Amino acid sequence: MPNSISQLSPAIYPDLRGRAVFVTGGGSGIGAAIVSAFAAQGARVAFVDVAAAASEALSAQLAANGQAAPWWRACDVRDVAALQSAIADAAAELGDFQTLVNNVASDDRHTLASITPAFYDDRIAINQRAALFAMQAVVPGMQRLGGGAIVNLGSIGWQIKSADYPCYAISKSAVNGLTRGTAASLGRDRIRVNTVTPGWVMTERQKQLWVTPEAEREIDRNQCLPDRLQPEDIAAMVLFLASDGARMCTAQEFIVDGGWR
Repeated sequence: MPNSISQLSPAIYPDLRGRAVFVTGGGSGIGAAIVSAFAAQGARVAFVDVAAAASEALSAQLAANGQAAPWWRACDVRDVAALQSAIADAAAELGDFQTLVNNVASDDRHTLASITPAFYDDRIAINQRAALFAMQAVVPGMQRLGGGAIVNLGSIGWQIKSADYPCYAISKSAVNGLTRGTAASLGRDRIRVNTVTPGWVMTERQKQLWVTPEAEREIDRNQCLPDRLQPEDIAAMVLFLASDGARMCTAQEFIVDGGWR
């Protein structure tokens, strides 16, 4: 498998040092890479995830690397009250959040025929509703700070007409609507809202479940670049959008997919 991740040299953003950052779904995969990237910048990071063991391991790893251990809590984001309570408790300890990364998602495969109203509501609760209510929870603090950055994670899956997850496609297509639908009103308070849209990222979950030899050939056919997308590639774009270097970027979609779409 082509791979140049060892050549990746993350940029340093001095303005991110000391900033409070909240990440949903930060315990593994892309979320863990985002948490790690902000920790490496010296940010004060908090995250939630349902996977307690993975979250504890990530926290221990960052502390072993000499970085500040992140604040984290095991939380099912389908429980809006629990999510907003976690954000409030983390802010009480770390201060108001200047950055929110809405990363949490579930791309479990399913067919159109198998969908029930309960399953649909469940997918929307994870992939769409959590982002809206996380934004609602952090915005007052960003207003007190005089600005902030919200980064919503999308997906090229619905844009390239991927099969086998219609509820995921529906919810991820709504991410751009959330970004575009809030950027104008929040912009008056210098709160920026952008979407980062990943391609097929080689997380451990993806490699274990869906990256088959046939999938590898599909990637080779469709990406312009031969290398495989890594979680760190997505984290790099998120860092930029959170930084002052992106101070005039809002209401936009930034695609990181190796040129697939």
